[in-house]
Amino acid sequence: MNTPRPAPQAAGPFHHPALFYRGQDQYLAATVPFVQAGLAAGEPVAAAVPEPNLTLLRKELTGARVTLLDMGQAGRNPGRIIPAVLRAFADAHPGKRVRVIGEPIWPGRSDAEYPACLQHEALINHAFAGRHATILCPYDADRLDAQVLADAAATHPVLADAEGERPSGHYAAEHVVRACNRPLPPPAGPDGPPRIAELPFDHSGLGAVRALVVRRARHAGLVADRALDAELAISELAANSLVHGGGAGTLRIWVEPSHLVCEVRDRGHIDDPLAGRRPVELTRPGGRGLLLVNQLADLVRIHTRPGETTIRTYFLR
Repeated sequence: MNTPRPAPQAAGPFHHPALFYRGQDQYLAATVPFVQAGLAAGEPVAAAVPEPNLTLLRKELTGARVTLLDMGQAGRNPGRIIPAVLRAFADAHPGKRVRVIGEPIWPGRSDAEYPACLQHEALINHAFAGRHATILCPYDADRLDAQVLADAAATHPVLADAEGERPSGHYAAEHVVRACNRPLPPPAGPDGPPRIAELPFDHSGLGAVRALVVRRARHAGLVADRALDAELAISELAANSLVHGGGAGTLRIWVEPSHLVCEVRDRGHIDDPLAGRRPVELTRPGGRGLLLVNQLADLVRIHTRPGETTIRTYFLR
C-alpha cells in the first residue's frame, strides 16, 4: 500500500505543505517520520492536532521530546492558533528552525468556524514569511468535503500525499485572504431569526455595554468564568470602537443553540490582515485588544472595509 511520504526539508526559510491522508495508517506513516526527521536535525518539534489523532501520535511518540497540544482546545478559535500555538512555539526557540504539525481543519468543524479556519491557513503564509519553520497541515481526504481540499490547495504552496510532494498549482493565499473578508451572514436560529438585543454606545456608555453582556451571558447559561470572558472581550471591542472606530459603535447580542453571540459594529477599518494574530512585545504600549479577544472567545469573525467594521464573537454555552 502506498503511504504519504514525509515532507522533505525545505530549501527556503518557510515550508508550508498540506498533507492529504487517507486513514490512520497513512496519517502515521507521514507524520511520525516528519517528527523523527525534525528531532534528528536538532529542530524543536510540536504537534497541535485534534483527537483522536492526538492520541495516535502520543502512542507512537512515547518518550520523544515533542510538544503535543490538543488543537480542539488550543485552536477551538482559529484566530488564536497563530499567536498562541504556532508563534508561541517558534518564538520560544529563537535562532532555531522549528517543525510543527498543525491540523486546524477536521471533520466536525462547524459552518461558522470553517471560514475562520480557511482564513487562518492563508494567513500562516503572512505570519511566517521569511522565518525558518516547517508547518505541515494534515487534511483527512476521506472525510473532508472536496471543496475543503480544493481550498487547502489554494492556501498551501506545497501539497503532499501518497504520491509524494509537489508544488500546488492552485496556490492563491492572497486571494483567499481577500475572499474571506466578506459580510457576515445574518443571525439565524433553528426556528428563524433570533431575538437580538441592540445597544448603541459612545464614551458614556461603556458601563451599559458591560452590564448588557453580563445580563445576557447569565440568561444564556454561561458559567461565571465564561460570562466574565465575554464581558472582558466586548469591553475591549467597545473601547477599540471609541479609539479607532469613530468614537461610537453598536453592540448586538443574541443566543444560538450552542453559543452566546456578541457583535460590535463601528465606523473603523482594520487594514492589517494579521491584526489580533500577531504577538505583541511586552514593552509595546497598546495593540492587544483584538489579541485578547481572540484568546477569550471561542470564535471570532471579522468583516472590515473603509468606514465600517463588524466583529462577531462566539462563546460556548
